Amino acid sequence: MGSVEALVAHIQGLSANPGEIAHLHAILKQSEETLRVQASRLVPFIEQLDPSIHSLGYLYLLEAYSSGPIASENISSFLACVIGFINFCSAEQIRVAPEKFISVCKRFKDQVILHQVPLQGVAPLRTAVRKLQSSYEQLTALHPDFLLLCLLSKCYKAGTSILDDVVLEIDQPKDFFLYCYYGGMINIGLKRFPKALECLHNVVTAPMTTINAIAIEAYKKYILVALIHLGQILLLPKYTASTLLRSLKSYAQPYVDLATCYATGKFSDLEAFIQTNMEKFKSDNNLGLVKQVLSSLYKRNIQRLTQTYLTLSLQDIANAVHLNSSKEAELRVLQMIQDGDIFATINQKDGMVSFHEDPEQYKTCEMIDQIDSSIQRLMALSKKLTAIDEHISCDPAYVSKIGRERPRFDFDDFDSVPHKFL
Repeated sequence: MGSVEALVAHIQGLSANPGEIAHLHAILKQSEETLRVQASRLVPFIEQLDPSIHSLGYLYLLEAYSSGPIASENISSFLACVIGFINFCSAEQIRVAPEKFISVCKRFKDQVILHQVPLQGVAPLRTAVRKLQSSYEQLTALHPDFLLLCLLSKCYKAGTSILDDVVLEIDQPKDFFLYCYYGGMINIGLKRFPKALECLHNVVTAPMTTINAIAIEAYKKYILVALIHLGQILLLPKYTASTLLRSLKSYAQPYVDLATCYATGKFSDLEAFIQTNMEKFKSDNNLGLVKQVLSSLYKRNIQRLTQTYLTLSLQDIANAVHLNSSKEAELRVLQMIQDGDIFATINQKDGMVSFHEDPEQYKTCEMIDQIDSSIQRLMALSKKLTAIDEHISCDPAYVSKIGRERPRFDFDDFDSVPHKFL
C-alpha cells in the first residue's frame, strides 16, 4: 500500500500547479496497474483528496475503484462520491484523461439503472456532458447516456437542454446514432413531433456501411411520427445509405403497409390492420405511437373536409369521419383550432362549422423577428460549413486520396482558349 500512499502524496503536491499536471498525468498512467490491483482498498485514499483541487488524481483512483465489483452496501456511498466528483471537479483537469472520466460516468449510469434510480443520474450526467465538452457543438460519448437516463426517468424536459444544441463535431458514429434516436424518443414524449422527425431522419440518413439496428428501429418510429405530424411519409433522400434502403422493407414491412393503409383515409380499414398486427407493434414498443396514428386519421379527414366545404354541420363532420357523435366532432374541431391545424369558427346555436383561410399575413413584428432569427442561423451554419470544407480541402490525407483517384491529364488535353472565342 506504500506505493498508493506515495501516489496520493504526488497528487496532493502536483495538482495545485497547472504546469505540473502533465507530469502528474505521466505518473498516474504508470501507476494504473497498481491501482487496479488495490481497487477494493482505495476508498480511504480517495477520501484524502479534494475533487475540486486534485481532480485528475481523484479521477484515476475513482476509475480504478469502480472498475471492480462494488458491494451492494457500498452503492449509495459510491453514487454520492461520483455525484460530488462530477459537480466539483476541474473541467481542465478531467479533459487531460477524458476516457477515464467517460468510464466513471458510464459505470455510474449503469449503477443508477441497475438499482432503478435513473432520476439520480440526470443532473450529474448533464453536468458531466458540459464539463467534457470543449464547445456546445461537440457530441461527447456521454450525450446518449444522459438522454437514456432522461427517458428512463421520464424527465423529458431535462433532455431538451442538450438536444437544442447545434451539433457539428462527432467523434464516434454510434454516439450520433444513439443521440439522435434517444433524442427522437424524448421529443415524441414531449409531443414535439417536428423535432422528433428531424432526429429520427438524421438516424435513418446517416452514413453507414452495414445494416444498423438503431437505424431500423428509428425508421419504424420515423414512419409513425411522419403520419402523426404530416399525414404521410416522405421519400428518403438520395444520400441515404443503399445498405439501409435495401433492408427497410424486409425489417419494417408492417410499418410501410400501415402508411399505405393510412393513405386511403378509411378509419375502419386502418383499425383492422392495427388489430391484425397488434403483437408486432407491441413487441417493438411502438403500440402507443400506433394508437396516436389511428387517432390522427380523424384529424386528417377533418382537414380534407376544409378543402371541399366552406361550412359544414358538426353532425355531418361526425358522419364523414366516423365519429360517434356531433359532440365528439365538436371537441376534435375545437382541439384542432387550438393547435392551429385548421382555421374555423363554431356556431354552437345551430351546430355549424365555418372554415377559414390561414389568417397569418407574415408581417407582424414577431413573425419578422422569427424569420430574421432563422436567416441568421442559416448564415452561421453556411459559414461553418464553408470553414469545414476549406479545412478538409487542405487536409494532406484528403488531397493525397483525391490525387490518386482522379485520372491524370496531359497539358495538351486542355484548350487554352474557350471554343466560343475561336
